[in-house]
Amino acid sequence: MMLGLASMTAREIRAGLLAGEFSAIEIAREALERVEREDVRVRAFLEVSKKLALEAAARIDAAVAAGRILELGPLAGVPVAFKDNMNLVGTHTTCASKMLDGYASPYTATCVQRCLDAGCIPLGKLNMDEFAFGSSTESSAFGPTRNPWDLDRVPGGSSGGSAAAVAAGLSPLALGSDTGGSIRQPGSFCGVVAVKPTYGAVSRYGVVAFGSSLDQVGPLARTVEDAALALNVLAGHDERDCMSQDRRVDFTANLGEGVAGMRIGLVRSFMSAEGLSSEVRAKVEEAAAKLEAAGAKLEEVELPHVKAAMSAYYVLGPCEAYSNLSRFDAVRYGHRTPGCESLAEQYEASRAEGFGPEARRRIMLGCYLLSSGVYDRYYYRAQQIRTLITRDYAEAFGKVDCILAPVAPTTAFGIGEIGDPTEMYLADMFTTSINIAGNGGMSMPVGLGCESGLPVGVQLIAPAFRDENMLRVAAALEREYGAALVAPGFADERAGE
Repeated sequence: MMLGLASMTAREIRAGLLAGEFSAIEIAREALERVEREDVRVRAFLEVSKKLALEAAARIDAAVAAGRILELGPLAGVPVAFKDNMNLVGTHTTCASKMLDGYASPYTATCVQRCLDAGCIPLGKLNMDEFAFGSSTESSAFGPTRNPWDLDRVPGGSSGGSAAAVAAGLSPLALGSDTGGSIRQPGSFCGVVAVKPTYGAVSRYGVVAFGSSLDQVGPLARTVEDAALALNVLAGHDERDCMSQDRRVDFTANLGEGVAGMRIGLVRSFMSAEGLSSEVRAKVEEAAAKLEAAGAKLEEVELPHVKAAMSAYYVLGPCEAYSNLSRFDAVRYGHRTPGCESLAEQYEASRAEGFGPEARRRIMLGCYLLSSGVYDRYYYRAQQIRTLITRDYAEAFGKVDCILAPVAPTTAFGIGEIGDPTEMYLADMFTTSINIAGNGGMSMPVGLGCESGLPVGVQLIAPAFRDENMLRVAAALEREYGAALVAPGFADERAGE
C-alpha cells in the first residue's frame, strides 16, 4: 500500500508514524522511490542519500519498538532535502559548481544537524544556481531544474531545487538559503511557502557562504504550520556562528489567532514599480483585501531609500562573494587543472575552468569594487545606504506589525528566456532590501495568475526577530486560499492502493 506522501504534511507524517499507521522504513522507501520515479522530469536533486535515509528510518523504528516514542523529535519520520551548499557528512557538497564537483562534506552544517536531531529522514542534496549566484537555477554546472507547474519554465533561484522538490511532492520539507531573495522568489514561482527568517535566527555554520552579512537559511514547505515547525527546529543560538541569536519562540503558537487588530503595511513604491506585472499586482491587492476583511487594518508606509536597495545589494553581494570565493585556490581543495607548470598558472587556470560565467562575473565585479580608489566611491556608500534602509524598515515597523508586498515582478519565466544578466537581477527587485536590513521575509502562495495560470506568491515582511508576525498573517491567508498544492501531474493518484 502506498502512503500518499506527496500530499501529506510534515505534521501528518509524524502523527501517522507515532500512531503506528506506517513505519519510518515505509516512509523512507516510498520517498526514495518517488524521487527516483518523478525527479527525471524536474531534476531537483543532485544527489540522493539513500543509505543515510534508510539508516535514519531504522533508528526511528528502533526507538518506536523500544517504547521511546517521547524521545522522537518534532520531525520524526519526515523526509527533508537540503540545498547543495549545506554540508552533510556522507554526501557531497558541490554548490552546483564544477569547482567543487566530487567534494565530500567533511562535517555537517548546524541547520542540517538540527533537522537530523529532530528525527528527519535526509533525502539528499538539491540543485541550485552555482554558489547561489542567480535567480533561475540555470547557472548550475549540472543543468537547470524545471518548474513542476510548467516544465519549460524556471523554478526560480538560487534555491530552485528546494522549491521544485516541495512543489513536485518529492519532499514535504526542504531547506534553502536566501541572500537577496533566493528562498522567497523560487517559493513564489513554484507556489510553496518559503521563509527567510531574520538574519541571525538560524545558524549559518556549515553553509558555504555567498554574502556572509546577507545569507540566511530557511525552510520551504506546503503549509505554514510545516514551515513554522521547521523553524522551531532550526532557530536558536549556535556557538559556532557568532551572529546567531538565542531568542527561542514557538513559531506555531499564534497561527490560529487571525489578523483582527493587526496593522498591515503596504509600500506605495513597490505597488507602482516599473516592471510589476498586472497579474502579480492584482494578487497582492486581492490578498490585502482579504486581510482587511478578516479584521486587519491596512496602512501605507514609506521606505524612502528602498529604490537604492538593488544598487547597494549588487555592490555588497559581489564584494562579499569575491572574499568568500578566494579560498577556492586549487591547492587546499577545489577543481585543479592538470599540467600547470607553476602555482600561479595552476591558480589562474583552475579558477577559470572551475567557476562558471556568473561566478566569474561576480568575482571580477567584487575585485573591482574593493580596489583602491573605488572602495570609497561604491562599497562605503553602499554600507551607508544599508544603514538608511535599515532605519526605514525600523520606522515603518513602528507603525505596522507586518508589511505586504510582491515577491517577484512576474510569474516564472521560460528556461533560456532571459539572457541579459542585468535583466535577470531585476527578479530580486522586491526582495533584496529585506536582506540588507536583516528583517524576516517570506513568500505565501495566493493562487494562480489570471494571465499566466502560474503560481503567484505575496511577500510578508516582519520586524527583526518577530518572524511570528508574518507567519500569523500567512496562516490567515492560508485559511482563505488553502494549503499549497502539489503541482498538476505530480499528485500521487495511487495513494491507498
